[in-house]
Amino acid sequence: MRKETYHEKIKERITTSKKGTIFVISDFTDIAPIPTIKKVLSRLVQDKTIRRIMWGIYEYPAYNTFLNEYVAPSPHEIAKALARNFGWTIVPYEDAALNMLGISTQVPASWTYASDGPYKKYAYGNVTIQFKHTSNKDITNLSEKSALIIQALKAIGKDKMNEKFIRQLSDRLTPGEKTSLLEDTKRSSVWISGTVRQICA
Repeated sequence: MRKETYHEKIKERITTSKKGTIFVISDFTDIAPIPTIKKVLSRLVQDKTIRRIMWGIYEYPAYNTFLNEYVAPSPHEIAKALARNFGWTIVPYEDAALNMLGISTQVPASWTYASDGPYKKYAYGNVTIQFKHTSNKDITNLSEKSALIIQALKAIGKDKMNEKFIRQLSDRLTPGEKTSLLEDTKRSSVWISGTVRQICA
C-alpha cells in the first residue's frame, strides 16, 4: 500500500470522528505499521488537522468561534485514551467519580483514576491525570456504571452516607444498571453491598 494511501486512510478516520476526539497510535495499527503512523500523525500536527496533547496523545480539536479559541481537551477522554493504549481498565477514582455522576460540581484539580495497571502520572497544561493501582475486584469485570458507583460510595464514605446521596445515586441508574450493580457488588464489603441494595430498592 502506498504511504499516501496510509495518510489518506488515517486522516479520514480522524476527520470523520467527532470534534474533540482523542487518538493514540494504537488506534491506527489496523491501517499501517507504527513507524508510518507516527510519521503521518506528525504531518497532521504540522498542517493543524490535529494537535498533540502529550507524547503519543492527539486530539481532533474543536474550535469555539464565539471565544475564538480551541476548546480545552477533556481530561476524561485523555485518561480513556491512555488506558486504551496500555490495555488498562480504569474508572474515575472517588471524588472524580462524584464529578462524573454530577453529584459534585467541583472540578478536580487532579483527575485520578482507579486502575488495574501500574501507578502512573501525566501532566499537560495545568491538568494532572494520575492512575492508582487498585484491587481488581473493584473495577475488573464490572460494568462501567457499577465501577463508577462503587468509587462514588467510597468517596462519600460510610459515615456520611444518607438518604439524599442514596436518592441521587438511584436517580442516575436505569433499571438495567441497577440489576447489574446488584450482581456486581455481591462480593463487595458489607456496607457497600448493603448501600447498593438501598440504592436499587
